[in-house]
Amino acid sequence: MHYTEKLFIIHYAEVGLKGKNRVFFEKKLTQNIKLSLRGTGYAEVQRLHDRIVVHLKQGTDIAEIEKRLRRVMGIAHFELVCRTEKDIDVIKDTALQLTEGKTFETLKVETKRSDKSFPLTSPEISSEVGGHLIQQTGARADMYNPDLRCWVEISHNSAYIYTDKLQGVGGLPVGVSGKVLVMLSGGIDSPVAAWQMIKRGTKAVFIHFYSYPYTDKASLEKVIELTNILAESNYRSVIFLVPFAELQQTIVTETPAPFRVLLYRRMMTRIAQRVAAFVDAEALVTGESLAQVASQTLTNLRSIEAIADIPILRPLIGYDKIDIIAKAEQIGTFKVSTLPHQDCCSLFVPKHPATHASPADLDKAEAGFDIATLVETAMDGIEKKIVNFSYENGS
Repeated sequence: MHYTEKLFIIHYAEVGLKGKNRVFFEKKLTQNIKLSLRGTGYAEVQRLHDRIVVHLKQGTDIAEIEKRLRRVMGIAHFELVCRTEKDIDVIKDTALQLTEGKTFETLKVETKRSDKSFPLTSPEISSEVGGHLIQQTGARADMYNPDLRCWVEISHNSAYIYTDKLQGVGGLPVGVSGKVLVMLSGGIDSPVAAWQMIKRGTKAVFIHFYSYPYTDKASLEKVIELTNILAESNYRSVIFLVPFAELQQTIVTETPAPFRVLLYRRMMTRIAQRVAAFVDAEALVTGESLAQVASQTLTNLRSIEAIADIPILRPLIGYDKIDIIAKAEQIGTFKVSTLPHQDCCSLFVPKHPATHASPADLDKAEAGFDIATLVETAMDGIEKKIVNFSYENGS
């Protein structure tokens, strides 16, 4: 009796180069795939030697699984495959079934035969299957630029046939590169910076500074929604909400106007470091891009991070705004990021901000502050929220 089973076969690229640590990366990727596929009714996620297989139950929503797999960090590409017995007639019929509903005038069959005991060679299998498809569909063979490609793989246990290679996001599985604390503003840049770090395998924790009642609560609503979108790849996410209005008022009344934004950033960095230590994050992440605004000149960035005791990572440092907007649209954060809100750093911004403030300039401006007390006061008001991504509410 013939059998045919549909399943997803998942391939990775960078993970496969990890040598003795490869198993750790593969297990993490497998775990993350299971997290991403919660609620879809899949049967099993199986880790094999050089790939991961998602077995499906009868009636599983294949389109939903495909949608979710496209967002899993660490997947290079994947295929919806028909697994069947190693019988050339069954393989030919299965390949024909996979072409149903597809529009094409030319085709090519490519075969990989790892089971050398199979009676036909790879070129012979391609010829048999291709000839059958041409006879049944009226298409022509094209070895260089076909409209349709059909792949056949002959393993020791089964034959696998598929017609589409689906692109994954690439990168590394979330959680293999440690933990970072992302300073999430609610604008366009910082969610993209977070996504870039998540793609490199870090687990992101978020912190947001707000200035209510001097600003409205729109920024709080936005960062929760942005955290929810990012949680599709980051999974269970934590965001710390920090009241910053009182500290800003101190800076505004006691320091020179041109330094205000830089002093905001230094105080945010000090507070973020405290939170990073609490959650065991090894670095801070910002959405800063070199020379995009006055506070992001090379001199000012150096003066801000002069007070930092842990690394500040800026994955967008060489991006221009067009690059960042394109990435925000791709990952689904742009629409939320562009909703109107009042950013705490834009509050009380001077007409002529300093563009080349030295660390000594800022140290002098802060000389009259009781920095430890200011930081402690902000820490006392922090609110922690946990965000679990919901596909019912997500994009």
